[in-house]
Amino acid sequence: MRKLGTVDLEILDLAIKEKGTFNENSLENSELKRHGVGKILDTLASLKDRKFISLNKDGSFSITELAREILWSSNIPAWARVLRLLQIKSCNLNQIVDIIGLSEDKIIVEIEKLRKNEFLLMSPQRQENKLIKVYEILPEGIQEVDKTETEGFDKIKFGELKSNGGILEIIDEIKKDVANSINSDIEKNSIIEKLNNLKSKLEI
Repeated sequence: MRKLGTVDLEILDLAIKEKGTFNENSLENSELKRHGVGKILDTLASLKDRKFISLNKDGSFSITELAREILWSSNIPAWARVLRLLQIKSCNLNQIVDIIGLSEDKIIVEIEKLRKNEFLLMSPQRQENKLIKVYEILPEGIQEVDKTETEGFDKIKFGELKSNGGILEIIDEIKKDVANSINSDIEKNSIIEKLNNLKSKLEI
């Protein structure tokens, strides 16, 4: 994928939200101003050099079709857009929906498909006293989305789950920890039974 940094992403996302064209006022009224003038100017120059934005006669900038093809084109499958975004930064669900611009229901379906195929990982993080699900791309996901640059998007087949991807091993480790804990035998057996039920429901 054409590599983007987080500030690159913010500027292109701003362009999308401004219907393709933004100016100095747009930048000043956005969260981008926290990066400082120097960083923003450097990023604008870099995006222009890579032909991701173009400079207009009135001093405004417009996002190019080349840049739209990264995350914002209907030519790119939704799952690939999610993986490409997570290559740039880890995101929660709201961020993914906001940046990519697809419905939450559609994004949830794609995330679940990617998670089951072990292309991304969900990890709960506490933010402002709330537990937020944050998604990050796994090495397998990076490998698969990178292959699309040369092989296209039709080569990847979803649906067949890998044997366990380490999930069952993690459950077994928890069972060992429980067995070695100081809890009563009744408590240990109850927890282990729940873990066994979880293993069977995962069906992997």
